[in-house]
Amino acid sequence: MSRIDETRPFIPVGIAVLTVSDTRTLDDDRSGDTLVDRLTKAGHRLADRAIVTDDRARIAETVTAWSKRDDIDVIITTGGTGFTGRDVTPEALEPLFEKRMDGFSAVFHRISFEKIGTSTIQSRATGGVLNATYVFVIPGSPGACKDAWDGILAGQLDYRHMPCNFVEIMPRLDEHLRRTGKC
Repeated sequence: MSRIDETRPFIPVGIAVLTVSDTRTLDDDRSGDTLVDRLTKAGHRLADRAIVTDDRARIAETVTAWSKRDDIDVIITTGGTGFTGRDVTPEALEPLFEKRMDGFSAVFHRISFEKIGTSTIQSRATGGVLNATYVFVIPGSPGACKDAWDGILAGQLDYRHMPCNFVEIMPRLDEHLRRTGKC
């Protein structure tokens, strides 16, 4: 079972939060606020925050630009994961992933199922790696943001989390680029 190794130091990472919505603003973005509150209380740095409309190109452009910044290690998007015509976040981002993180979706749905039952199938939560940056795509409700952070990301973004975590492998995410000289 997982545990925190108190002999290891906490290593803060830079996290950007992107809300995908046609209607929200920074004044009423409860989902983005939930993520910012949790990540800063955990000791991480909020590297950037934005809201973009449900537009594939704008979502992809924002996430791609952020993934190239040295101060951003993780990008969390909230919103646009459902099945309506405007829900396009997975379509915008999954083609960009160098590596998909199928386990993130599986664990998110397991956690979500315990709280909302079969309604979890209405979400297309996903994750992957882009330019040596972790990208997590989660639903646009505060509850989903809490589930993703509390149940998965808080532990995986903590270097002390054992037996393994995302932070300890961050330096090796771009090793394929270093081998080919593309870095």
